[in-house]
Amino acid sequence: MIVVPVKEGEHIERALKKFKRKYEKTGVVKELRRRQQFDKPSVIKREAKIHAVYVQQLQLKED
Repeated sequence: MIVVPVKEGEHIERALKKFKRKYEKTGVVKELRRRQQFDKPSVIKREAKIHAVYVQQLQLKED
C-alpha cells in the first residue's frame, strides 16, 4: 500500500504527483503489461542476446 503524507497547506496536485512517482517506482504497470502476453523463453533469450550485442557495440564506439 502506498502512503503519501500530505503536509499542512500543501496542494493536492503536489500530493498526486508524489503518489504517481511512487506508483511508477513500484513497477506495477510494467509488470501488468509484461504478463498480458506470453513470450517463449527462446524469444526472450534471443532479444537479450541482441540487446547485449547492441550495448557492447555502443561501449566499443565510446572507447
